[in-house]
Amino acid sequence: MITSLGRLLLDEQLNHPQALLERSRRSGRSMGSLARALETFFTGHGMAMATDQAERLAAGRRQRRIDAVPETLRPTVDAFADFMMRSRERARRAGTRPRSDGTIEAALAIMRDLARFLAGERGKQDWALTDVHDIEAFLAGSPQARKRRLVVLGQFFRFARSRKIVLVDPSRGLASQGPSGFTGATLTLDQQRVLFHRWTTGPAVHPHEALLGMLALLHGASSREVKMLQTADLDPHARTTRLGDRPHPVPLDPASWAVLERCLAHREAQRTDNPHVMVTRQTKSGRGPASTAYVSHVLDACGFPPRMIRCTRLLDLVNTMDPKLVAAAFGMDPEATMIYLSDRVDETRLSEWETTKD
Repeated sequence: MITSLGRLLLDEQLNHPQALLERSRRSGRSMGSLARALETFFTGHGMAMATDQAERLAAGRRQRRIDAVPETLRPTVDAFADFMMRSRERARRAGTRPRSDGTIEAALAIMRDLARFLAGERGKQDWALTDVHDIEAFLAGSPQARKRRLVVLGQFFRFARSRKIVLVDPSRGLASQGPSGFTGATLTLDQQRVLFHRWTTGPAVHPHEALLGMLALLHGASSREVKMLQTADLDPHARTTRLGDRPHPVPLDPASWAVLERCLAHREAQRTDNPHVMVTRQTKSGRGPASTAYVSHVLDACGFPPRMIRCTRLLDLVNTMDPKLVAAAFGMDPEATMIYLSDRVDETRLSEWETTKD
């Protein structure tokens, strides 16, 4: 990195911090470790503005979703994406809540899936031919996402109708019916025992996998809470840690603390100034957290996603304690814990409780 920086300083182009930062960037999805390190240093010392790397990556993700739409249906989805981006800019200027990149990308992914469904399974190459039966068939393919999909479809068809692309909104009048309780998958007790043994005794398991897994399994930690965890949040004497927006420090059991110490040793070996506990090769030269994409794949080796493990813990806590106490401990809205009550969850998902019928 120092050698590459030296070459940039010795050429005949501008060498002030902002220009140096821009010239150090690589083309493609990653701007390179040198550019990341310079951005952290220059912005931290008030010498340059941050790059637009995040915006470029978001634009690339949007474009990949648009390009995956069948060609005959693509122009309308492209125009819908432009409409959402303009709406976001208006919201920013007005001081209201603008759509995030993730929200826009999720909407484009839904429209991509609908377009593929219409072209591949319904044989329709024009949005104007879409009817309510097509929408119902599409929604039936993923009942758990029905409500979210209906919201996006309503936005899209209102936009298409305003542009005279369709005459009627085929999603209008459809109800976002769905189960009121928790519908996700959970772990059985045997699976939990296997995972606990893997993360506490497996020497070949990566420290990041063990940390995220143990905090989710025993403390109901989300992926975001773990990736944002910093060394300043730890109290070695009391063996507690701050997790996300939880109002009180979370006491860690000996097994969880041992996994945390192993992760800290891994961080120390990288000789980084990054304040986060989970540090990767891409973030060790900066101060930002691990990427969402990295954290989402940390548990791939164990075969279970972080959300499934966390929901298993929440389901157990809510049904053995007062849901309001769980909400207070986790910093959640009380209504958010009510969906995990056993009388609102499919009894076959509660392996710990056996129901009998008279």
